[in-house]
Amino acid sequence: MKIECWTAAELRRHLPELATVLRDCVEGGASVGFMLPLAPGRPESFWQGVAAQIEAGGRQLFVARGSNGEAIGTVSLVTDMPDNQPHRADVAKMLVHRSARRQGVAEALLARLEEDAWRMGKTTLVLDTVSGSAAARLYERMGWQRVGEIPAYALMPDGTPCATTYYYKHLNG
Repeated sequence: MKIECWTAAELRRHLPELATVLRDCVEGGASVGFMLPLAPGRPESFWQGVAAQIEAGGRQLFVARGSNGEAIGTVSLVTDMPDNQPHRADVAKMLVHRSARRQGVAEALLARLEEDAWRMGKTTLVLDTVSGSAAARLYERMGWQRVGEIPAYALMPDGTPCATTYYYKHLNG
């Protein structure tokens, strides 16, 4: 597995692969902002928006590539913050294809994101995830601090309400 930070051009070149990862996660029940049935072209549209954010300098995209070179996972570092928060960034859209789970992909993506965030001078990272999920357990294992839970915050892809837990991590090299 290889972890890379992609430019907008790289994202566009590999857009079908990223769309496949997103589609697989949503169809597998991940609450990542999309509902079932996933409309044709919706994943591609999402990734085009991410490309625009990368070009504008407000987001970095980290991609895990499997042994065959295909994208198997992604996570974003959103750096477009208010003027009074230059030290902070948000972690968004941790996605790992179901065929690549439980192989250290998410851990490797998050470790790379944290390293790059530190190099950029980001010392406080924030994220949210479905309460009680495998992702929540991952973040806690990796030293993220639980802030609190909001009941019925979002919907699962099938429309079922779910709680969301917020986490933060202070980076110190």
